Parts: sequence; structure tokens; C-alpha cells
Amino acid sequence: MILETPSELRSTETAMTQRILIELLYGKYAHANPIACVEDVTAELAARRAEGFPHSIWEIVWHVNYWMDYEIKRIHGENPAYPGQAAESWPSEAFPDESAWNREVARFAALIDELAGLAQSDEETLDRQVRAPAEVADPSHSREPVTVLDVLWQTAVHNSYHVGQVALLRRALGTWPPPGGGDTW
Repeated sequence: MILETPSELRSTETAMTQRILIELLYGKYAHANPIACVEDVTAELAARRAEGFPHSIWEIVWHVNYWMDYEIKRIHGENPAYPGQAAESWPSEAFPDESAWNREVARFAALIDELAGLAQSDEETLDRQVRAPAEVADPSHSREPVTVLDVLWQTAVHNSYHVGQVALLRRALGTWPPPGGGDTW
């Protein structure tokens, strides 16, 4: 048996982490495929509210897009303004028409693709520090610097949480599973 060097072990761990992160972004195993969850949804369905649910599918997709775009900008060295209130990361405009909804779904898929591309970066890029937003007043948010990999994981987990909400909404509205598949139990 040949023992791996620390750098070989690090490369193996990074490759495994990258693979799992990409699988999570695209919805493998216990995670629903985020694109399959919304690609067949009409604007009318996306705008519908289910009793007991605070948001529509449209609002959730818009919110997830907001945060993916925000975090991608941070990863690229930009300093986007952090919302002063949580409501600022949810849509304020009326529900979309079919064309606007289709653009939002396309943006959703493109942002996931961009995150997956970033997840395939070399170790040096994944270990690069990303500055914490300076204007966040909430003490529960860390001021400690994080890495690109940290931001990617946090974004993937945030996406997974909200994709689960979309799946529940679709179930409550009688439109689950989507044609692309999804657990029904």
C-alpha cells in the first residue's frame, strides 16, 4: 500500500468536495433537482399561493436568484450592498407574465451553472478569501473572512432549503412530481 502525500490527500479531498458540491447544486440523491422543479412551471402556477405558505414559487425563485447573484459578485471581488432588511431580497414587483417568468427560470439555471463552474476551480481559487459584507448589522453574521469554497457551500445549502420549499408548494398545489422527476413519498 502506497501512502499518499499530504498534497495528494488534499487534492483527493478537494476533488471529492467539488464533486459533492456540484451534485448538491444540481440536485442529486436526497436533494431535488432545482431546475427540474421549476422548468415546467407556468407563470400562473408560479404566482399561485398555497394556504399556509408565505411565498409563491415565483417569489422563492426570485429570492434564490438574488442571493446567488449576490454571492457570485462577492466571489468575483465586488462588494454588493447587503440588504438592510430581509424583505429587500424578495421581489416587490407584481407576479410575472409568462415571458418574465421564463427569463427568471433561465437566470436560475444560468446562475446554478455559474456556481457549478466556480466549484470546479483550482484549490488556490477555492481557498481564496472572500470579504464579509461590511454593512451587515446583525450580530449573528460573522465578520470573519470566508473562502470561495465556504461561500459556494453556504449558497448550495441555501438553494437546497428553498428548492425544498418549491417542492412542498408544488405538492400542495397538486403539481408534484415535475416531469423531470422527484421523490413522491
